Amino acid sequence: MLMKEYRICMPLTVEEYRIGQLYMISKHSHEQSDRGEGVEVVQNEPFEDPNHGQGQFTEKRVYLNSKLPSWARAVVPKIFYVTEKAWNYYPYTITEYTCSFLPKFSIHIETKYEDNKGSNDNIFETELKDQEREVCFVDIAYDEIPERYYKESEDLRYFKSEKTSRGVLQEGWRDTQEPIMCSYKLVTVKFEVWGLQTRVEQFVHKVVRDVLLLGHRQAFAWVDEWIDMTMDEVREFERTIQEATNQKIGVFPPSISISEMPLSSCALNGPASAPSTPMCTDAPESLSVPKDRPRKKSAPETLTLPDPAPSAASQGSSSNQLAMSNHLPPSTPPSNSDPDEVGGH
Repeated sequence: MLMKEYRICMPLTVEEYRIGQLYMISKHSHEQSDRGEGVEVVQNEPFEDPNHGQGQFTEKRVYLNSKLPSWARAVVPKIFYVTEKAWNYYPYTITEYTCSFLPKFSIHIETKYEDNKGSNDNIFETELKDQEREVCFVDIAYDEIPERYYKESEDLRYFKSEKTSRGVLQEGWRDTQEPIMCSYKLVTVKFEVWGLQTRVEQFVHKVVRDVLLLGHRQAFAWVDEWIDMTMDEVREFERTIQEATNQKIGVFPPSISISEMPLSSCALNGPASAPSTPMCTDAPESLSVPKDRPRKKSAPETLTLPDPAPSAASQGSSSNQLAMSNHLPPSTPPSNSDPDEVGGH
């Protein structure tokens, strides 16, 4: 198990981001989807929890098959997807990802939002229970992203919001920016396969970090599109975009509903105590953004997986090939997938 705490600051308030988060997730999922690939919204319902109160439950399927490396496509089902379940009790959320094909692989994310610059070192004191974790600050303006996801309009070193007059974000912006908020994300990755656990868990954390970086960049880059929306308006936008996304990836009819009446806590199972998975779409690239000012390179190195088809002479038996089918990593940089997902997100 590898646990890290990510802190992502944005030039917004927690109350503003309540709308911005929903807008960003819906638009991001739609952009990253294509026919047969992408994010299908299965369920989106109000949900009531006895401990956390009223919230929103969503279930999504992230289809990834064509995003997998060729050797992986040879051993996984033709229709391959990851299930994302999220419980949103804003400003506290829980997200879990599962994949029946990889039962020993799981990702669990707990998120809390506060109006500060990432200075609360005890925000997960109850959840941690003396467990060690690495704290990683993510800079939405100056940390590098994979080149294929770079858009000049989303480069926060040059972006200025017309409606809020926030931006351009100069180096060191977190020390002077007002307003400012922080997304605190406690991410637990498990891959309990001997000999591969450490490398795969480190690789998955890089994928998750790229997903978080891209999603939060877009949330602020799109601020002029959502800042004037009410909750009712963003929920209607969410419903419309989700139906369009489902049709885009080939789900007919769209299998989603956003009901007005909250479900009771007995109607849906709450988050499992054991973590489960965000998958993005393909292996992340650490390429420099084509701009004059260099970005900080804070992400870990890319994972190098073993030869998927070891020879009989060097490995000895087909049991090693079976092991390969049991350690398939999520190969999706933010869509960062879609999920990574971004979802989340």
